[in-house]
Amino acid sequence: MKNWADMLKNITMLTQFGLSFVTPVFLCLALCWWLNIHMGVGAWVYIPGFFFGLGGSFMVAYKLYLKIMEEQKKEDKKKHKKVSFNRHV
Repeated sequence: MKNWADMLKNITMLTQFGLSFVTPVFLCLALCWWLNIHMGVGAWVYIPGFFFGLGGSFMVAYKLYLKIMEEQKKEDKKKHKKVSFNRHV
């Protein structure tokens, strides 16, 4: 049963990573569409909007990656406790 829990946890993290990567790009492109329709700026605004969206998605994905690595280190510390003078295995 533990394998199922680990597998579901990994699938959830992968899904969160994918959504975190795609969402900022879509939001920036939606903002560009709104600017193009309502403000009358040209279609050139989609190019910087796409790159700003990629920058945002990389930042969100990097922070999620750091959080996952921090959790992994905590789990590894729990599994491998150091043997000290007062604590023997």
